[in-house]
Amino acid sequence: MKLTVKTLFGLEAVLARELTALGAAGVRSHNRAVICSGDRELLYRVNYCSRLALSVLVNVDSFRIRSGDDLYSRARRTDWSKFMDPASTFSVVPVVNSRLFAHTGYPALVVKDAVADHFREKYGRRPSVNASDPDLMINLHISNDIVDLSLDSSVVPLFKRGYRTEQGIAPLNEVLAAGILSLSGWKPDSPLHDPMCGSGTLPVEAALMACNIPPGKFRKHFGFSRWTDYDEQLFKRVREINDSKICRLPVPVTGADISDQSVAQALVNINNAGLEGMVKVERQDFMESRGNEENGFLIFNPPYGERIKPEETELFYKSAGNTLKHNYHGYRAWMITAGKQLLKHVGLRPHTRLTLFNGSIECILAGYDLYEGSRKHKVADGN
Repeated sequence: MKLTVKTLFGLEAVLARELTALGAAGVRSHNRAVICSGDRELLYRVNYCSRLALSVLVNVDSFRIRSGDDLYSRARRTDWSKFMDPASTFSVVPVVNSRLFAHTGYPALVVKDAVADHFREKYGRRPSVNASDPDLMINLHISNDIVDLSLDSSVVPLFKRGYRTEQGIAPLNEVLAAGILSLSGWKPDSPLHDPMCGSGTLPVEAALMACNIPPGKFRKHFGFSRWTDYDEQLFKRVREINDSKICRLPVPVTGADISDQSVAQALVNINNAGLEGMVKVERQDFMESRGNEENGFLIFNPPYGERIKPEETELFYKSAGNTLKHNYHGYRAWMITAGKQLLKHVGLRPHTRLTLFNGSIECILAGYDLYEGSRKHKVADGN
């Protein structure tokens, strides 16, 4: 199978490494996606185990067209009976960038007709369209004259793990949280603390990584489980193999927040993820906190946008920078925030700045090495 694994902007390289580790072949990074190949077992494994994928598309046909008639005839010839039957329901999701079509919705209607006529000709009956809860979600991608027809094997996006039933304002996407952890270089041999944890997404994702808990463990179903070629025994084996690798949390993973409500939300999500008693969260004002771990990581998502008033921004980030500089010697710190204008108030020079998106908000992920004294003295000491 040719797979197109979608992700968020900026996470393509770490997703490519993850897919290689999961057994994918021919791994190539693209914009917000990674292309690879593998068998049905890999398809199930990526859906169940990938922390960085949003969805996994399986290519079923690719061709060139010159008109809407070409699209209809080629889509009608595609063997849809491999994946569905006349009793199935389906929908078509179009992504169209082509001068051949004035409206992006029209090609989707063409493909719907083609699929229906394929079954009417073959079986005398046609499947029904169901846009809200289809058995088969067909992804139609047209770029100029090149058409790719794919099946969405995830349907419900993979960032919806299933454990986060509580959340505050503008929470981190779970895939983005896992991506930040991967980009930071954090490994489960270093203590990790999120001092502004909100509903706990970063600590939970870190603990899932450290405990080898597959992120798909909490989901009710995947899109591929409704396909007619679904191999239930194979998927059961994939689950059992990966669930057998689950272990206890090897290092402290903790969180804190100034809001009692956020702490309560985080505790609910931690329990939902099966991490009760392992991930500790407490109420604490970051500006009054102090690090007490050697070689610890701080990874956090400080407030911006909807969560903080513009007039409070400069003072907040200045105070956060002072806390990092004076109270967290020896730590490595990473924060994600909405752009360079906010970072300049921190007063520390990041060693790394990466562009990511939290929803529609363009953000900077900044990394800092925290030590006592100036950078000049640090270099002079040979450290």
